[in-house]
Formats: sequence, C-alpha cells, structure tokens
Amino acid sequence: MKILHTADWHLGQFFHEYDRSYEHQQFLNWLLTILSGAGIDVLLISGDVFDLSNPSAASVKMFYSFLNNAVKANPDLQIIITAGNHDSAARLESPKPLLESSNIYIIGLVEKKEDGTIDYEKLIIPLKDKNGATEAWCLAVPFLRMGDYPIIAESENPYAAGVAAFYTEAYNCVCTKKHANEPVICMGHLHAQQTDMTDVDKSVERAIMGGVECIGVAAFHNDIRYVALGHIHKAQRIGGKEHIRYCGSPIPMSFSELNYKHQVIVFDLEEQGISNRESIEVPVSVALKRVPSVHSTLAEVMNALQQLPATSTDPRLAPYLEVRVLLDGPEPGLRYKIEMVLSGKAVRLAKIDVRYPAANTTGNSTVAVSADNLGELQPQAIFEQVYQTRYSNPVPAELIRLFNQVTHEVAQSETI
Repeated sequence: MKILHTADWHLGQFFHEYDRSYEHQQFLNWLLTILSGAGIDVLLISGDVFDLSNPSAASVKMFYSFLNNAVKANPDLQIIITAGNHDSAARLESPKPLLESSNIYIIGLVEKKEDGTIDYEKLIIPLKDKNGATEAWCLAVPFLRMGDYPIIAESENPYAAGVAAFYTEAYNCVCTKKHANEPVICMGHLHAQQTDMTDVDKSVERAIMGGVECIGVAAFHNDIRYVALGHIHKAQRIGGKEHIRYCGSPIPMSFSELNYKHQVIVFDLEEQGISNRESIEVPVSVALKRVPSVHSTLAEVMNALQQLPATSTDPRLAPYLEVRVLLDGPEPGLRYKIEMVLSGKAVRLAKIDVRYPAANTTGNSTVAVSADNLGELQPQAIFEQVYQTRYSNPVPAELIRLFNQVTHEVAQSETI
C-alpha cells in the first residue's frame, strides 16, 4: 500500500496578521495532484488540521472541500485524520458518521468504556485494498490530554509513562485483531525526545504542551512499521529511526524557516517494513524575505529597501518581509519610516527585528539591585541602568534632561 504522511496544516493561521488562506489553498490543490499522480492508497493527517480550536467558517469549508475533492478524484482512497493540540477534538469529530461512508476516519477523542477503561478499539482502523480486503492496520492516536492516558503509580514522569503505556496497550489491542502477516502503523501528535525544533515549536508548541517531558522512541513497539508524527514543524526522523518521523508543516511558520524545505512523506507499506520512502517538497506559493540578510544600520537598511522591486500584478504573491535593523538606541517612528520606504514595493511588511550592540563585558558591569535598597536609588539612576542594559550605551544628555523634567512635573502634581 502506498501511504502519504502529512500534518500541522494550521488552516486559518495568520502570519504576523496576514491571512494565509491563499497559501493553504495552494497547498491543498497541490496535494490533490500528488494523491492522484502518485497513486496514494492511504492519506494520514497527524493533527493540527486547524490553527484554532474554533476555526473560521472559511477554514472549515476549505478543509471539507478538500476531503470531498480528494475522495471524488480517488474513490478508493482512505483518509485518516487525528486531532492535534490546536484542534477541538469534539468539533473535528462532529461530521464523523457522515464521512466514514467515504472512507474518511476522524479520531479526535479517546473514548472510555462503561467500566472507565480506555476503548482502544475505537482507535484501530483497518487499511483495505481496492477489493475491500484488510491489508494492514493503523493506530490513529490523537493528541493525548490529561485523563486520556493510563495513570502509572509512583512514576517520576506520569505523562511520559502514561503515554508509553497507552501506545503499548493500543498495540496489544490491535494484535488481537490482525493476522500474523498484516503490518501495523501508528499516528501520534506529541513532542518526542531529541527533537530539532523551529522558533515556533520552541515559543508556542512547547508552551501549549505545558512543559511536560518528551516521549522516547521506546514508547513505540519495535514491530510497528511506521510512526507518523505531528506537532513539531520541522521534518525529521526521531532517535535515529528511519520509520519514526515528523513530516513537518507544509508551509513556513516563521522566518527561521527561510531556507527550510517543507514536505510530505510517501512510502510503500509492506509486511516486513517500509520501502521507497520519498520526501516530496511542497512548492512555496508565498516566499519569505529578509532585508538586509544581516542586521545593519538604519541608513543601510533604508537603502536596501529602496532597491526592492515595485508592486507585482498579484498582491497575493508578494513575499512576507522581515526587516533587520541594528540600532544604537531608541528610534522613534521606526515602523513609520520603514513603511514609507516600502510604499509601492512588492512585499508585505511582517516583522521588524531590531538588535542592539552587544554589551561591553570588559567595562562597568551592571550592579544588581535588591528589593531592600531599591528605594534608596534615585529615579535617574534607575533610568540610566535600564537604558544601559537595553541599549549597551549611556543615556544621551538630552534624554536625561527630558526625564528629569518629567519626574519634576510628576512630583509637583503629587504635592498639589
């Protein structure tokens, strides 16, 4: 069976306040051509279909239009979708009864039996050939929230131990159903150990996970032929295992991914493992651009921005721009100045990344101030320390004059 692994679409996402609907639609249109051209039998979407738990009507329409077009063009295609931490599990599952007649399976919730134990059978999906015969099995595991996984008593890391126990019990359950020659694959939306993360993964996804410990590759049984992971946006194998992989997000999520190739993973599932694994690069519909390539003085930045080409015919194709500026101190109206230079240019200003000279560690060091002696410092001394720490330069005399003028006016108003 030929399988395609993708994840982390984040439909409805805004990139620095810019709507990305055009990019997402271009990706979905491209994916439709891959499904048909490569003869895909099973499409795996490993979580974070949407960027928000309450997605817009336009994002929902885009998603279900894709599913409809995919099964119309490929009547024998099976699609398995799991919920990620960004998705509302219940909302994602709501059309489940209607979609299963089209071989579309959505797993968002971990259901329990009447006795309170986990109903692993609800997560097990047979993968069938064009004649309807079962060829393999998929453990479709969504993002596991507290209460979804078994409680392991006296464990140093209840989350990691619980998730590992969950996958062990799920695999044991599928073994009671499958024949000896039928391979098993599984899906997951989690943070694995030894993961190379992007800026977004570090700042957002790690925070959403609550800082819990990572999951080791030992959580997945050695006989599982492929582990299709989502949650981390950079495609990579985990723990040196070729068959345990993040496919990554299909479009860039931050400027740190400027030179990073986004992809989907296609492979043949066989009884003894996988073969013909291929990473298919996703075309970039809207580019990311950094000007200048390194942080430079404001004059150099303005000169570089003036060299940018004029507005293109299709504004949806205008690159997202990060402007990189090196300043010695505060620069009032910086954004306005940059926006004026960019007027009529074929870019969309997304981010201004300001850097300041590194602090001179050989000079005077900043003195730590305790809560006890904070009241002994004069306002000007505090202002000078904060300015020096932030900009690595002494406060200009004019700023000190204005600061003292303000503090004097405040003191006068308090005595009235």
